[in-house]
Amino acid sequence: MRDFSPSEMAKRNFIFNTIEKHFKRFGFEQIETPTMENRETLTGKYGEEGDRLIYSVLNSGDYLSKVSGDISSLNSNSLKSEISDKALRYDLTVPFARYVVQHQNDIAFPFKRYQIQPVWRADRPQKGRYREFYQCDADIIGSDSLINEVELIQLFDLVLAELGMKDYTIKFNHRKLLNGLAEMIGRPEKLIDITIAIDKLDKIGVEKVKEELEARDLSKSEIDKLEPLFGLEGNNREVLESIKTILADIEVGLEGIAEVEEVLDMIDSIGLKQAKLQLDLSLARGLNYYTGCIFEVVSNEVEMGSICGGGRYDDLTGIFGLKGMSGVGISFGADRIYDVMEQLKLFPEDIEVQSQLMIANFGKEEAKFGLGVLKKLREAGIASEIYPDAAKLGKQFKYADQKQIPYVLVIGAEEIKSGKFQLKNMKSGEQDSLEINEVIDKLK
Repeated sequence: MRDFSPSEMAKRNFIFNTIEKHFKRFGFEQIETPTMENRETLTGKYGEEGDRLIYSVLNSGDYLSKVSGDISSLNSNSLKSEISDKALRYDLTVPFARYVVQHQNDIAFPFKRYQIQPVWRADRPQKGRYREFYQCDADIIGSDSLINEVELIQLFDLVLAELGMKDYTIKFNHRKLLNGLAEMIGRPEKLIDITIAIDKLDKIGVEKVKEELEARDLSKSEIDKLEPLFGLEGNNREVLESIKTILADIEVGLEGIAEVEEVLDMIDSIGLKQAKLQLDLSLARGLNYYTGCIFEVVSNEVEMGSICGGGRYDDLTGIFGLKGMSGVGISFGADRIYDVMEQLKLFPEDIEVQSQLMIANFGKEEAKFGLGVLKKLREAGIASEIYPDAAKLGKQFKYADQKQIPYVLVIGAEEIKSGKFQLKNMKSGEQDSLEINEVIDKLK
């Protein structure tokens, strides 16, 4: 959990504004949900590992007095449920599903929403991983069409291209392919165990994944059947042909293959601006609620892990009482995107400039006159400020330099009489004598 300086906020807002602009262009509408949700709303939705990372919020008042039974006999999980009925949101998708159910009579379906808000995870801080971070989510709920998946792939591509990234990969897979693999080895009940382990392939390597699968009660012969999955090579179509052979007799796997082919066909027909699109059969994403296409985006220029992710969930709202509501969504990890852009020096040079101009202060009369000039500048849309104290000019220039204000307007007694003011370019040192309308024209 971090503080952000003015310069950092300028860069973060550059990211948020770029993402939001594209969300709106694609027809998404903005909502917000509360920081806290009922614990029962969040728990059981993210898998075993996710549940451990949810921040619980203690009940108000003397919460211990309301615990039923002997406290010493309770384990941490049962005690937590007794003393905490609220939690900080872990992501934006589950709260969104709860929102849809509560507001279903006011929503036109399919509903396209976006949300840019912070989330919290009780994680171990490390590079690219924070306990408080922002997610920028876009979801389409109430439609089974794979056009939605294609549009979200386009969103990934257009946003990251506009942010200046040159080399990034949109990895995608399909949970029905993973279901098919679990059925192929005769252990459909082990799907979650298999996906949790496979999801770590990039981080811990093949041998460690095999060890984890064995620890999750898969036999060596079952693991051997899965191993071809770890080494598939070729382009997307070639990988798909290989998996067709592996899953030739598995109905759910063939359904996944057909959907992947449809998405690829549409993407091939319209093309992408900058991204590489890669079908990656090791991509699992550990969250339990994904049922269709799943996505992850990585920068190929910086080691950072995934910077975006998402996927389709067929009945997430069902857990809140609204059955048969299919949705698909993606999330931009703004904090990781920020770190990638910092390392690659992708932020515009002038992004930290807040004020375009500062009026120097020579005393009460000059400052009073300067306030009138300041009003005209701001009405003309020019971000400007006045130095509040009648300090030495060198000190005022130093302040403008520190804030990277590109121009200083000098208004002394002579300038007030003549109606022409000295406009100093702080970068070049050049100084022009201009009337206020000329100053406005120059800065606009």
